[in-house]
Amino acid sequence: MKPSKNLIVVDDLKDWASGWKDYPVISVDDYISKPDYTSSGYRIINLCRHDYKLSMGYYVSLLAEARNHRSMATARTLQNLTSKRMYAEDLDELNTVIQRSLSRIVHEDFALSIYFGQNLAQTHARLSQILFTLFPCPLFKVQFTYHDDGWDIKELRPLGLNQVPKSHLFKVKEAMDSFLSKRWRSESSRVSSGYDLAILHDPDETQPPSDSKALKLFIRAAENAGLNAELITKSDYPRLLEFDALFIRETTSLANHTYRFAVKAEREGMVVIDHPDSIRRCCNKVYLHEMLCKHRISVPKTEILYARNIDQVIQSIGFPMVIKIPDSAFSLGVFKIGSEPELRKSLQKLLKESDLVLAQEFLPTDFDWRIGVLDRKPLFACRYFMSRDHWQIYNHGKKGDDFAGEFDTVPVEAAPADVVATALSAANLIGDGLYGVDLKQKDDRVYVIEVNDNPNIDAGIEDQHLGPALYDRFIGSLLTRIDRSKQRTATP
Repeated sequence: MKPSKNLIVVDDLKDWASGWKDYPVISVDDYISKPDYTSSGYRIINLCRHDYKLSMGYYVSLLAEARNHRSMATARTLQNLTSKRMYAEDLDELNTVIQRSLSRIVHEDFALSIYFGQNLAQTHARLSQILFTLFPCPLFKVQFTYHDDGWDIKELRPLGLNQVPKSHLFKVKEAMDSFLSKRWRSESSRVSSGYDLAILHDPDETQPPSDSKALKLFIRAAENAGLNAELITKSDYPRLLEFDALFIRETTSLANHTYRFAVKAEREGMVVIDHPDSIRRCCNKVYLHEMLCKHRISVPKTEILYARNIDQVIQSIGFPMVIKIPDSAFSLGVFKIGSEPELRKSLQKLLKESDLVLAQEFLPTDFDWRIGVLDRKPLFACRYFMSRDHWQIYNHGKKGDDFAGEFDTVPVEAAPADVVATALSAANLIGDGLYGVDLKQKDDRVYVIEVNDNPNIDAGIEDQHLGPALYDRFIGSLLTRIDRSKQRTATP
């Protein structure tokens, strides 16, 4: 597979400013009718008009989809933009940003033109970027209207290049340059011949699932296998469909952009790890507890705790106990409780965040097992020891060397067979992706603590035994998934 080539499509070449010589541009007639543009390998930037349901602009995006071209905007996006019923749900989370951005507008109607995520006025930069993230269309206009309870979106409308005021064209070029420059510069230098992999990460995250060295090792393994891998951040949401696969290396949550990325990737037929079902199932400890119990997988004695059953849970679990916020991660939101007054004080705050909390018997051990699972097979086995003078692996109250305990990564075959078997049984209930199963060994029993959809893979820790082979195995799995996905798409 050759690297994709950017191609801009306009209604009429006269719409294209004579000074814009940086990009290849063709007319809509040429794209629709010339056989030169039917082969795969193009990225289409659709700057055609879309004033009605079956416009030429819509057909450009639809044909791009049929030709296996990646396009912006997609036919789905254009269709959604013309129906408020389709996009109204996506706008709910924007209300606060809209009111703040438009607070100084004195008229009852206001139009915001968005060009590749930018607007002429810096005042509306954040709102423009968020709207572009939700609706990745190169050029569009948002019509706002003011009611007694604030501003509301009246209409979203895609724009063709010939519908942009001439006085705004400089901003279109500037925004287009900014948006396309990263991929544009890299096209000529790319020599790999495989698919495109996006690795979603947050360079500012304090406890990322993979450190910077591990991310480089993933990229190196991808390149060795013929995959074009690129690190992306949440601001790259509009570019997601440029890729064939998404690998999430940020801490996942149903409440943040990681889940939105996963849902969009899955909906558009991309290969994605973590799959949205995995995120949804692993991110809530109440769900995990019910699932594990239903399938008779051993867990510490656990009760679902809420405001009306505190006394019963105290009677059942006793002290000390561990209480957990259902959607916590990295041992945050997990507390060891030693007495009833301490429990009631903690619950005053926690039950405001979640109607349900998990209460679990305290099982002190020197270390926890973490078994990495990929494709329903064990990938690595690691022992995480408790932080010094603390009951958890991480001591969030300390910094430096005492923050985290020691680790010991061993060959999978050297880990206890019942630990590995229990981990596989638990992870396989979630799916066939990448998981990290945390377990405790106490006397002659093995207990599953939780299944993580976004397990740590840090250089020198989880890869200590396998080394580069760990990254090669993961990339090999991705390639198999992509090939399988493309074969399904190609089958009539």
